[in-house]
Amino acid sequence: MKSKLKLRQAIDSLFSNGPASHECYTRLALECFRARDVDQAKRLESHMDLHLFKPNDTFIHNRLLNLYAKSGQISHARKLFDEMTQRDNFSWNAMLSLYAKSGLVKDLRVIFDSMPSRDSVSYNTVISGFAGSGCAGQALGVFLRMQKEGCKPTEYTHVSVLKACTQLLDLRKGKQIHGRIIICNLGNVFVCNALTDLYARCGEIGQAGRLFDRMLIRNVVTWNLMISGYSKNRQPEKCIDLFHEMQVSNLKPDQVTVSSVLGAYIQCGYIDEARKVFGEIREKDEVCWTTMIVGCAQNGMEEDALLLFSEMLVENARSDGYTISSVVSSCAKLASLYHGQVVHGKTFLMGVNDDLLVSSALVDMYCKCGVTRDAWAVFRMMPTRNVISWNSMIGGYAQNGQDLEALSLFESMLAENLKPDSVTFVGVLTACVHAGLVEEGKGYFSSMNDQHGLEPTPDHYACMVNLFGRSGHMDKAVDLISSMSQEPNSLIWTTVLSVCVMKGDIKHGEMSARCLIEMDPFNAVPYIMLSNLYAACGRWKDVASIRSLMKAKHVKKFAAYSWIEIDNEVHRFVADDRTHPDAKIIYVHLNRLIRKLQEAGFSPNTNLVLHDVGEDEKLESIIYHSEKLALAYWLIKKPHGVAPIRIIKNIRICADCHIFMKFVSNIIRRPVILRDSNRFHHFVEGKCSCKDYWNNAFTQGYNQKADGTRLNVLIDGKECEELHVGRLQQFMNGAIVVANKFTFQSLVRLFNAMHWYLTEKEKTEF
Repeated sequence: MKSKLKLRQAIDSLFSNGPASHECYTRLALECFRARDVDQAKRLESHMDLHLFKPNDTFIHNRLLNLYAKSGQISHARKLFDEMTQRDNFSWNAMLSLYAKSGLVKDLRVIFDSMPSRDSVSYNTVISGFAGSGCAGQALGVFLRMQKEGCKPTEYTHVSVLKACTQLLDLRKGKQIHGRIIICNLGNVFVCNALTDLYARCGEIGQAGRLFDRMLIRNVVTWNLMISGYSKNRQPEKCIDLFHEMQVSNLKPDQVTVSSVLGAYIQCGYIDEARKVFGEIREKDEVCWTTMIVGCAQNGMEEDALLLFSEMLVENARSDGYTISSVVSSCAKLASLYHGQVVHGKTFLMGVNDDLLVSSALVDMYCKCGVTRDAWAVFRMMPTRNVISWNSMIGGYAQNGQDLEALSLFESMLAENLKPDSVTFVGVLTACVHAGLVEEGKGYFSSMNDQHGLEPTPDHYACMVNLFGRSGHMDKAVDLISSMSQEPNSLIWTTVLSVCVMKGDIKHGEMSARCLIEMDPFNAVPYIMLSNLYAACGRWKDVASIRSLMKAKHVKKFAAYSWIEIDNEVHRFVADDRTHPDAKIIYVHLNRLIRKLQEAGFSPNTNLVLHDVGEDEKLESIIYHSEKLALAYWLIKKPHGVAPIRIIKNIRICADCHIFMKFVSNIIRRPVILRDSNRFHHFVEGKCSCKDYWNNAFTQGYNQKADGTRLNVLIDGKECEELHVGRLQQFMNGAIVVANKFTFQSLVRLFNAMHWYLTEKEKTEF
């Protein structure tokens, strides 16, 4: 401060005394440069111009020019440079440095080509400037020109050239430079760092590691390059090991180190360790926040991802489309419409509402929250769409029971000449499954390879197995599996087993369960599904055998639960849950609701209980399922609302709860949207969007009608007494349990008759 004050006083004195000598101007120019005082330098220059002083050498102007260049004063530097009557290499190089640091590559090129002569500083500055501005090709071109003109490259030159090779991922050229470095014995730490970065970014992490091991001198940058190299090459364990090695050395990790290790911990699923590292970062940048948010979202910690995003907003940290899309995806996984809408609002404030990644994530989020109308609004307003956008909308329609809309949208996608991918066809085939469109599904499946050059994946085969099996063509499903060029995976066998449970097909059910158990002996799903199949057929000894096997192998059944979000608070329930603070009032309200539904014709289907227990125990176990408790609590908290009741369940909804929800939607005159592990169910005025296609008589009884319709049916050619639909449930399950009373074919004919009647009269969905 004192030097600047003295300098200003000296310049003030200069203006008071008129012209000064060459020596005085030289001394003041040098002091301006040393003090980095641009304002006084400009005053000094104006004083020289005022008194028409023209220095007889370049020293004064070069010092002023260098000061302007280092201070980023582009216009003043250029003006002074153009007015200089004498220029040397120092003058030209100062301008090169200014344009290189400013990223003005066009001006940099013009000055470079205009130079009467060039030295190594000129070439190094230009090569570094081009490489630093992303013009790697031009940097290599200047390097070639440098060699042709006989100017010897320095270590600094090779660092910039290696940076250019890294940008281009030109490993061949980089290896040539590596050879020159060995021949010229240019092995300082900066050159070695550049080589390490080249090999790591080009995928040769092994060679990078060997270079690192041979380095005698390493700085923090060296460690950072190697640690981030392991992280980027999907070797997070080595990244973490190297980080620990760095900690015991004499070098202290910096923020770049910690940011790289943060990503490695997340890749390994070590979220607790990642949290610890994240907490140690003092100045968290956008990359750190995004890495942590994405890590939580990808490791099933969606709520933590939302909390982190809230903290990020409080810290005023900048977020981009990738960050926002990850947060929106977390909302989708939680089916949290409220939070999704809040984040959607933030996208407008942040200016990323038109970002393709964000818009596609919003479409997916609204679909997974059961609000396809809002998803369609976002989709329709997108300025550009890619295949991911279309897939989100098509798949969303399919999962929400809007099967025809999904197929229509697929045709629109083709009309826009956009090539579908494998995910597109998963959505299309799912729509066919839910709609029972067997022939259409076969056509779409065949077109994958024939028209679009796509090889079907296990996901597509699983859809076709589901489609064939549900439509009564298990033989075709088995033939399709046999024709696969690859081994069927667990998804396909789980699909087969699911259909077998639905159809009562013990033969194929046992086969698929056996395959699943061989793949993963400790997965509870095949045991539970096979047990349910045996129970539905009244084979209680086999049920007991399966449970004993699970106990012997220590296979544990996962808990089924449902959750709702009310006033920005999540409430979770399990079957017969008594832990909720309002449990007492919930059960009172639910029992009152069940009595009201029974008056309208609803009857709890105790025959769906797949346990060999008494009637009272069956009733207790079925009327207090988690989704019923969740619905009761919603009605307690929002008794007069008109918005849809939203419930999420982690497994498939049972038939009794499905019927229950239909009755509820009709009685209370409010839509109920329930998302289970398979799809969305939109219950409106006693009807469900799934059209009960998934519901099957053999294991789940009949489909009760919410308006109490009566009908006549035939069994083995004999007309039965007129049956109230509300009593058909007990009749059918009694026929199943007493296997010798009716044949399975008789039961099928019974339900075919019901299906025909109800379809013809258009009074219900079956």
